[in-house]
Amino acid sequence: MAEKSFYVCTECGHKASKWTGQCPLCKSWNTMEEQDYVPEPKASARLILNDYNNVAEKVNNLELPNYMRSETGMTELDRVLGGGLVHGSVVLLSGEPGIGKSTLLLQISSSLGQSKKVLYVSGEESRGQLKLRAQRLNIISDNLYILTETDIDKILSETKRIQPDVLIVDSIQTMYDRRFPSAPGSITQVREGASRFISVAKNEGISVFLVGHVNKEGGIAGPKVLEHIVDTVLYFEGERRQVYRIIRAVKNRFGSTDEIGVFEMTGLGLEQVQNPSEALLAGRPQNVSGNCAVCVMEGTRPLIAEIQALVSKTTFATPKRTANGFDYNRIYLLLAVLEKRLGLRFSMNDVYMNVVGGIRLVEPAADLGAALALISSIKEIPLPDDFIAIGEIGLAGECRAIPAIEQRINEAARIGFTQIMVPYRNTINKKIKVEGAEIIPVKSIFDALKIIK
Repeated sequence: MAEKSFYVCTECGHKASKWTGQCPLCKSWNTMEEQDYVPEPKASARLILNDYNNVAEKVNNLELPNYMRSETGMTELDRVLGGGLVHGSVVLLSGEPGIGKSTLLLQISSSLGQSKKVLYVSGEESRGQLKLRAQRLNIISDNLYILTETDIDKILSETKRIQPDVLIVDSIQTMYDRRFPSAPGSITQVREGASRFISVAKNEGISVFLVGHVNKEGGIAGPKVLEHIVDTVLYFEGERRQVYRIIRAVKNRFGSTDEIGVFEMTGLGLEQVQNPSEALLAGRPQNVSGNCAVCVMEGTRPLIAEIQALVSKTTFATPKRTANGFDYNRIYLLLAVLEKRLGLRFSMNDVYMNVVGGIRLVEPAADLGAALALISSIKEIPLPDDFIAIGEIGLAGECRAIPAIEQRINEAARIGFTQIMVPYRNTINKKIKVEGAEIIPVKSIFDALKIIK
């Protein structure tokens, strides 16, 4: 009897004849999805990348490729891509629904269309909807072509006819290959569809943008292999109710993965935020407890953010802990240190922490500012408005050294902070002096308490 269906792990691609809660190969939970059995297509039906006799060569004889880059018209996106869009590369852009993925790609299509041919393929919107958006964004270009199609064969046929320099596919989960009877968005369709677009990109030298949906956990929907086979993976972060959006690279074969791009959503589309520190501190409250500024490094860019903490007496047996933009486990660590080392009774209080602007702080250098915000809130003593704290807190309450201290201090002084608290070890071998600002070195959280009087 012919096999009707089987189960595939969305993380590693392992196949099984029956469903299991845990993948036996990669040990991931709840990743087995059912698929209909489809005979493997013949070798002649598959697209072959670099269809020529390939032989091994010595590494010393290999030529260093000269990757051509094109500016997208948005310096913030170029920064994340490593300097621009690489010729023949494949970029996967993912984010929550309504975050602005299609808006961003349509905007850069107008800029790229000034010197290149751009084919924008949409499987989610009609031509009328795209025209309406183009009018709203004031996009006018003779080199921008719009195609509303989900059949990959027809898309590649139009690609061959138009011969664009840039191909945008919005989104990969809506595309389907007629060789496979499974529904669009299934593991097979996403994997095979992405492979065909990548083959065209590498063989024809076309730069490809693939838009990817996200699942309820926040990861990219579809098989994990999708992230492995593309050149660059970008995440579009931010809350739809917030005006600021952040693009972050989690994989980049042609540049760093530490850079971020900051945008602001307006009625005319996404606008670049050239000075994100000033934008995030705009409207900061004065003389309020539980408020402290911190400086984190996003790639080569120092970014100043505002941490707000609210500590209030709990009415329940178990106090509540809520975090927005700050690592939840990191809050528990800081609360344990403050309660053990300083004797502050956070166990009798609810704790709420928020990072203003909808950004997320993951660097440990924000520990000192977060700890001082918590102390300020529980003691109801405001920190000075021109004060900023930079440093990592250890379990013994010590303040540990952090990298790129000079860039952080210079950025804080440029914004207008006159009291800059830094780890003592960062100042041992360096004489850091900034005109108009006082550097406050601290060895532990005990020394940091002196600022709260």
